[in-house]
Amino acid sequence: MSKTSGFIGAIVLGFLIVVCLIMLAACTSKVPAGYVGVVYSMNGGIQDKTLGQGWHIVAPGKKVIKYSIGVEQSYLTKSSKGDSKKNDSFNVPTSDGKTVNCDLEFSYRFDENQIADTFVKFKGRDGQDILDTFIKPKMIAWSQEVTAKYPVTQILGDKRDEINSELDTYLTDKFAKYGIVIDTVNFTRISADKQTMKAIQKKVTAQQELETAQVKAKTAKVNADKDLQVAEINAKKKKVEAEAEAKANKTISNSLTDKLIEQNKINKWDGKMPTVSGGQSIVDLRK
Repeated sequence: MSKTSGFIGAIVLGFLIVVCLIMLAACTSKVPAGYVGVVYSMNGGIQDKTLGQGWHIVAPGKKVIKYSIGVEQSYLTKSSKGDSKKNDSFNVPTSDGKTVNCDLEFSYRFDENQIADTFVKFKGRDGQDILDTFIKPKMIAWSQEVTAKYPVTQILGDKRDEINSELDTYLTDKFAKYGIVIDTVNFTRISADKQTMKAIQKKVTAQQELETAQVKAKTAKVNADKDLQVAEINAKKKKVEAEAEAKANKTISNSLTDKLIEQNKINKWDGKMPTVSGGQSIVDLRK
């Protein structure tokens, strides 16, 4: 009888140990590195203190919802690089009525200081659910608001860096009110249909030809202005030379008085009387 009682007691004890282990496992929650846990119960609501990484004992009836406070990378792309098996690329509008297809990559995290508010805003959904049902759809919708300000030629051309910069600022501000921090975001691929690309190339070619013509016209004008300046300088130079010569001639003319002219004649006379030869008599010019 004693042996039977001892056997039964061992079975009961073993059962209790198993039950305790199951209960302990059910009340244990692991928070991975880079995450925090929000403790919630139907009766008490949200627990004030969040759980850091590691193992935690949580009372029965309470649930731990995990949110990443480390940087998470995500993609909206049609390539295998994405974090989903489906094609997540999307179309965005342009200011001139065109549509282009895009791939987008972004990194995000949940603001540790707003985790409780984030939990309430999203009605207890965890981080992965928020990513799939809110962050990605909003990434698409708000990106479309940015691209709608630009014509297709700028989106596909030299405005890509400017658009990515504006996109980063715009989405950072939009998500901040939900306790979601956007670290980086940018378009990694933007493409248009063949017809649009052909039209763009035609426009680019026309623009290049116009710019070339403008450069040639500007160069011709510069050369013409240069020739005109040279001509003006030469004309001024000739005018100055002519005025100087006229002034010199006037000075010389004013200095040639009748007395001076007679004196110059005397200075040049050699003292001999001019004579006339022929059939007539010699005339004395001194008389």
